[in-house]
Amino acid sequence: MRKLLEQNRGLFVYLIVSSFLLNFGHRVWQAMFNNFAVEKIGVGPEAIGWIQSVRELPGLMAFLLAFLALVLSELRIMALSLVVLGVGLVFTGQATSIPFLLVATIVMSFGFHFFEPCSNGVVLMSIERAESPKVLGQLRSLGAIAALTATGVVYLLVDRLGYRALFTIIGIAVAVGGVILLTRAKGHHGLPPKRHVKLRKRYWLFYTLAFLMGSRRHIFTTFAPFLLVLTYGVNVQTMSILFLVNALINTYVYQKVGKLVAKLGERTMLTIAFATLIPVFLGYAYVSILPILFVLFVLDNMLFGFNLGLTTYLQKIALTPEELTSNLSAQTTINHMSAVIIPVGGGTIWALLGPQATFMIGVAIAAISLVLAQWIRVPDARPQE
Repeated sequence: MRKLLEQNRGLFVYLIVSSFLLNFGHRVWQAMFNNFAVEKIGVGPEAIGWIQSVRELPGLMAFLLAFLALVLSELRIMALSLVVLGVGLVFTGQATSIPFLLVATIVMSFGFHFFEPCSNGVVLMSIERAESPKVLGQLRSLGAIAALTATGVVYLLVDRLGYRALFTIIGIAVAVGGVILLTRAKGHHGLPPKRHVKLRKRYWLFYTLAFLMGSRRHIFTTFAPFLLVLTYGVNVQTMSILFLVNALINTYVYQKVGKLVAKLGERTMLTIAFATLIPVFLGYAYVSILPILFVLFVLDNMLFGFNLGLTTYLQKIALTPEELTSNLSAQTTINHMSAVIIPVGGGTIWALLGPQATFMIGVAIAAISLVLAQWIRVPDARPQE
């Protein structure tokens, strides 16, 4: 990110601070939510599936960002997203029933899902394509540092303050940070002044892989932590340690992935990711040795960093930079179409057939993605109409 710092210091600082706040707040939610839901509200597997499905509805609505970006800059949307995320965390801390928890989760989710397409769009519009994988990797590495800080906070303070107080304090801090950033989001900051809302048939592979990646992601985020908590009785401190290990490793891995995408290309890196996912999901399905499951949990989390290859693939095939934000928000929407089905369907299948069947769905998704990744082709220069 040195080049961005030299060229546009204001934008550099904005991206650093906003990314840290987003990842810090969301990781606090992620580290505590399953234990909070099970221990304080008594949520079971079918209910957690419904909550996680509804949580992804704002992601399904992310295409609205394409139109919102016509009247508000990406930087303003990012700041407002942080405010909404913070409010959602506060509401989560006050939840006393499943319906209340459901509402709080939706509010939090709007903030989380409306942030990333804008953040990625800012990077892709301000950084040349040879450098964008490295910058995205560095930002994700920063996110891992924020996650590291958040998991440390949870581990040290959850027993002392309790779930509710910690959700509330962190939520207020994130919301205040968003308000401060909103006052700094004036002007174009060197970004193109106009946006185009345009979806194209030529982007079909990008859209298809976005859907499959969403399906794979929701198998992991919904059911892998839930498997550890419900089936193996893993407590919140141990879950915090797992996320801490993830964050420590990913501070290095995400930067390395960005450099490797720039060096080896999107097809190679996505092929490695999908091929690795197959044994990971098989392990979730059939391995009952807890330390091995912990290793698979960390490995699975690391593989999320490879997804930046799909983002930079769009930059390289996009006809104009002005339509990047609309297609990145479309990516989020397509990515979350599966979120309406996977958590509820996976939870129901879990209840009827056991967790093995749910994770075998993940194996099938990874295999299909692996085949489609071989179709990725990146032009030497931006194509013309």
